[in-house]
Amino acid sequence: MKRDTTEVLTLWEHLDILRGVMWRILAVVVVLAVAAFCFRESLFSIVLAPDNSDFITYRWLGFISERLFGSDIKPFNVELINTQLAGQFMIHIRVSIYVACLLALPYILYAMFGFVSPGLYENERRFASAFVFWGYILFWLGVLLNYFVVFPLTFRFLGTYAVSSEVSNLISLTSYIDTLSILSIAMGLVFEIPLLCWLAAKAGILNSDIMVKYRRYAILVVVIVAAIITPTSDAVTLFVVSAPMILLYEAGIVIVRRTSPKRMQPED
Repeated sequence: MKRDTTEVLTLWEHLDILRGVMWRILAVVVVLAVAAFCFRESLFSIVLAPDNSDFITYRWLGFISERLFGSDIKPFNVELINTQLAGQFMIHIRVSIYVACLLALPYILYAMFGFVSPGLYENERRFASAFVFWGYILFWLGVLLNYFVVFPLTFRFLGTYAVSSEVSNLISLTSYIDTLSILSIAMGLVFEIPLLCWLAAKAGILNSDIMVKYRRYAILVVVIVAAIITPTSDAVTLFVVSAPMILLYEAGIVIVRRTSPKRMQPED
């Protein structure tokens, strides 16, 4: 239960160690970015897959829609264009860096934890390790949900939406990548809800009774947010997007219920 006090360092020595950690992180990100840059075809075959109406999400939604409502999802075609001379090259670099940061995230968390862990108690280390581990897993689940569900549905609706048959959509590659990146980060953060609930329960500022009491309002907010993210008119799309968020809230209730009584039980 004691801190590691074998060596007491000055502020400048701590900063020197931190600088070394940051340089190692930067080196790992650069190496991964260069590797991603070299595999251009494989990289963009994954990134641009939701642009194809044959993407697995559209095929599954078509199957579900046909089984439930008797109507299949029509194929669509959205043309991506580049409007700047160096646009495709800069997008190539940006996507390589984004992918490198995602792939390097485990090492980044490990390196930063290794920097702060000597100043923590043993129980604090275990707590921080669990928090970082589950935070990473949940973030990736959010990113994957966005890639396979949220972004494809959003792109399909907005990319094919037209105010008039005389106006055709030509979506820029920059807009496509920016939307994919922003939604990936947003969904990754949304999936941290159970972890934040657990942290709040540990701190004694949240209990399951409050979450159950406001469950209906939370579900209403989730449905509204899902409708904004994927403003389509079909019920299948709305359900597919909102269901995971509702499940996250329910998971938060279970986690808080199992966590808070240990701290909130009255003493005899």
